[in-house]
Order: sequence, then C-alpha cells, then structure tokens
Amino acid sequence: MRKSILGLSAVALAALSVPAFAQEEPTPALTVTGNAAVVTDYRFRGISQTDKRFALQGGITVTHESGFYVSTWGSSIDDYVAAGSDQELDLIAGYSTTFGAATVDVGVLYYYYPGSGGANTDFVEPYASIKGTFGPATAKLSAAYAPKAKALSIGGGKEDNLYVAGDLSASVPNTPIGVSAHLGHSFGPSYLTIGDEYTDWSVGATYTWSHLTFGVSYVDTNKSLYSPSGRNISKAGVVGSITASF
Repeated sequence: MRKSILGLSAVALAALSVPAFAQEEPTPALTVTGNAAVVTDYRFRGISQTDKRFALQGGITVTHESGFYVSTWGSSIDDYVAAGSDQELDLIAGYSTTFGAATVDVGVLYYYYPGSGGANTDFVEPYASIKGTFGPATAKLSAAYAPKAKALSIGGGKEDNLYVAGDLSASVPNTPIGVSAHLGHSFGPSYLTIGDEYTDWSVGATYTWSHLTFGVSYVDTNKSLYSPSGRNISKAGVVGSITASF
C-alpha cells in the first residue's frame, strides 16, 4: 500500500468569516512499503522450500512516482534448497505503469542464497506481467524466464527455465475478505523443476484487519518430489499465514 501525507487544517483561520480549506500536500516522489509474515510452509511454485515447516518472511519496497521501484524480500528456507543455505534473499528492480484498466509490470529478480559455501546457487530471472481489474476482481498473466546458468543445472551443463502463470483474485464487497486462485507451469528440465516440467495450482482466502492479513490456501502440483528427510514436498497441503503490512 502506498503511504500518503495529508495536509493539516488551517485551524488558526477557522474563526474568520471566510471559510478556510485544508490543503493537501503533494504526493511524495518516493513511497516506502513493507511487510513481515509468518507462514506455515514456504511454497515456491508449489514446492516446499522449508520441508513443509514454518518460515519467517519479510520485504521492503521503494517506489518512485515515475513507476520505477526497487525491492528486497527474504525468507528462511531448508538447507536442501541451496547447498546448505538457510536463507533466500530476493533483490528486485522493475517498472510498473498503467494503461487504462491494464497494469504492465516488468523487471528483473536476483535470487541470492547467503551461506551456500561458494556453490553455484544464485541466478537471475527477468519477469513481465499484465493485469486488469474488473469491478472487485483482478486477472493477471505473468511470465518469468531464467537464462542458462550453472545454478540451474541438473547435470547437463548450464540450463534455463521458463515459468508462466495466471492468477485471479477478488474482494468480497463490503467485507474484509478476499479470495484467489492460481495456475502455473514450469518448463524444464532445470534445477527449478528438478527434472521434468510440472504444473502447480492453488486456491486461497484472506481476511484483513487493520494492518494484519490472515490467509489460508490449498496448494498442489502434479509432481512427486521428496526432500532428504523423506517428505513429499510437492504434495498437496494447506498453508496458513499472518502478514503485517506497513
């Protein structure tokens, strides 16, 4: 959410016979937003990054009035994700603009895994999306392409990855409740698909109270993937979350 600065009323002029009007200060050139969350499972494109356990997450975004923005987001992860690292840090730069009812967003995301012991785990992923709002509903189409990199290899040298997705979300009128649905497909093979390509999907609901959002979602894939502990980390599951926004 964008922060706004409201103008102060001219209280000292209120006693005058001529009405005094409050003046709004101009919208700041830069806005800062952020969030912190606790989730019962960190699912990345349907696959658990925490061995189906809790994760702590948070991020901050600085947006310029021109539409350019920079952001960083992080999450705790299990050490099987990136050669022993227990953190994922996403560094993001992009541009968003609106044409009528459509919003276009393009940018690049760098996945950084501190503590991976010098292994080839980091990679870059440019992305693009377009979304449109229709009354209380929003539809979004997105694509993310990671160019060939050693970090994405599953034994065949440098490999790349393409992910395409569609999302639908809506707010229930006159309530703090929102609902959403997601369908995505990962084209492989690469480390992000752990071999063959696969499809992921989810449905969810949220309840917002002040700066807190409570969420629950059902997540599933058509893949079968096991962690070193023996858990099927691509199996269907229910994910809960509590997010504080500022």
